[in-house]
Amino acid sequence: MPKNIKAAPTVVYPESDGKPMAETDKHRRLIMNFILMLEDHFKDSNDVYVSGDLLIYYEEGNIYKSVAPDVFVVFGVSKKDRRTYRTWEEGRTPDFVLEAASPSTYRKDITDKKELYASVLGVREYYIYDPYAEVQPHFQGYRLVEDVYEPIEFVDERLPSIVLGLELGEHNGVLSLYDNRRSIWLAPPKERAAEAESRLETAESRLETAESRLETAESRAIQEAQERQNLETQLADALALLEQLEKEKNGA
Repeated sequence: MPKNIKAAPTVVYPESDGKPMAETDKHRRLIMNFILMLEDHFKDSNDVYVSGDLLIYYEEGNIYKSVAPDVFVVFGVSKKDRRTYRTWEEGRTPDFVLEAASPSTYRKDITDKKELYASVLGVREYYIYDPYAEVQPHFQGYRLVEDVYEPIEFVDERLPSIVLGLELGEHNGVLSLYDNRRSIWLAPPKERAAEAESRLETAESRLETAESRLETAESRAIQEAQERQNLETQLADALALLEQLEKEKNGA
């Protein structure tokens, strides 16, 4: 009599932890803008994965061993859409993590998560930022040195990220990214598009003004040419009349 062959149980890794993406609009904008800026900055690198608020599972078979950083970057993995990030399948853990902190999350960000990112996931750089500055310090960064996080020192009021090749700092009161090589602040694609549209409108307005001035100048030139022609005609008529009068005088 044939034996029944039972399939091995499949572990289902949840795609949500049931928690909201962010506590406030400021937190949400910070997270979304950072993800968009980093995706745009690394758009030409096929082995850089940028994400955020995505569950990272770091122990195969254990659905409770997970964390969802607000923003994270992994180097050396393919740029593709994922439902969850499983470290044993990817073979890489995040290199960069940013947590948008608040009074209700700060204690966990600075203790449990900091220990997890350093000791378990080996995240090379970890940043914590409170957009409301309700916790102090409200902005700090750590770099992994021999499995221990050491504070990153501010340079020109910014924290340099060796991992990203960028600097994190406040610009117009908002945490942003500075590209020191190009001496520019990065901006989300939507914001850049709006700026480009504004510059285009300004350029078009200037072009219209220049064209209007050119038309005015051309009109004046045509008018002046006509006036000159009239004056030349009048002068020729006057000379002809004078010549005729001279002949009449001499003939008399």
